[in-house]
Amino acid sequence: MKVTEIETFVVGNPPPRHGGRYFIFVTVTTDNGVKGVGEAYVATFNPHLVAKMIEDVADRWLVGSNPFNVESFWRRAYSSGYSSRPDPTLCGVISALEMACWDIIGKETNRPVYDLLGGRVHEGLRSYTYLYPPSEDAYAPKDEPNLYTQPELAAEQALVELNKGFTAIKFDPAGPYTAFDGRQPSLERINLSESYISALREAVGTRADLLFGTHGQFTPSGALRLAKRLEQYDPLWFEEPVPADDLTGMATVASGTSIPVATGERLTTISEFAAVLNAKAAQILQPNLGRSGGILQGKKIASIAETHHALIAPHCYCGPVVAAANIALATCSPNFLILESIGTFDGFHADLLETPIKWEDGKVIPSKEPGLGVVLNEEVARAHPYSGEELHLVPEINPQPVSEDL
Repeated sequence: MKVTEIETFVVGNPPPRHGGRYFIFVTVTTDNGVKGVGEAYVATFNPHLVAKMIEDVADRWLVGSNPFNVESFWRRAYSSGYSSRPDPTLCGVISALEMACWDIIGKETNRPVYDLLGGRVHEGLRSYTYLYPPSEDAYAPKDEPNLYTQPELAAEQALVELNKGFTAIKFDPAGPYTAFDGRQPSLERINLSESYISALREAVGTRADLLFGTHGQFTPSGALRLAKRLEQYDPLWFEEPVPADDLTGMATVASGTSIPVATGERLTTISEFAAVLNAKAAQILQPNLGRSGGILQGKKIASIAETHHALIAPHCYCGPVVAAANIALATCSPNFLILESIGTFDGFHADLLETPIKWEDGKVIPSKEPGLGVVLNEEVARAHPYSGEELHLVPEINPQPVSEDL
């Protein structure tokens, strides 16, 4: 069996755009007509350029090769140009193609991918949702009042999500993230963050875990000042309290607060996650399998986390194919904690698949179908091309004035 063809799709995500402005998919087809699907989580370049990168890497290292040889493809592509080091763009490109290979392998063996990586451990996967404003474009200018700065509105939406079945919610009231982080949090944002989590805890009681995100905004001392105010509300985690590359600073935070530290959405490969564990910087790892290197790297990351008694909580601010890969990893990982959902994987995420991801009573139910268990609806993907110029996510490009961060 050999790979004979690939095709890329850059899909615009219509309002409310939960999961990002666009998704980048690839299909890989073999000489006997089996097709696999993958998705890249690459936000650093124009997505159409990323699609060309996927095509280039596939032409060099995958087309003409057996898709079962995942490790061999991964090493050759990872070493392109004598790089052989973590690179979020290259690793995102490799992730998409590697993911599609696993989908093919599962279809050829008539087994779900998780069966090929150790077998099913979990029948249902507990999931959480971000607190999104109801029926609002996630990228539209926010006029006051809004859910992101009004604790009472956040509490109301939290109850809506709990009534759907969620038992965990994530939010990030700590302030806009900028190209100049880390910084000290302002007193305004510290006070808002405490008011926000207090309102949520009062609303949900012990019915739900609270997940506090910061997008790596603060210095270690600033993060600890904020953590001190949050501890009494017992959040499940403090996500990226400092920039993701500051492992020493993150370890300082982890040792200085009772809140578990989580990180990983911006990391790639087993080597970067091993560095986190060795530095004792976090106890919850959040690989996004569309960026971190793909499914086999994800399994390796989960395995080394086991040796440190660390947990995995796969990240997903992207499309439904990365979600399917995350589900495969979570299903076969004993140290799985919780899975990020984009809502209940309804709306456009469901439209993009021939059979939507199954979600019920706060949990994702892993598919028993061969491969990743999802098939891209190519008609829908083609009908929604992305024509914008903006990147998937963009931080504020100027330093944040302390007096204007609300």
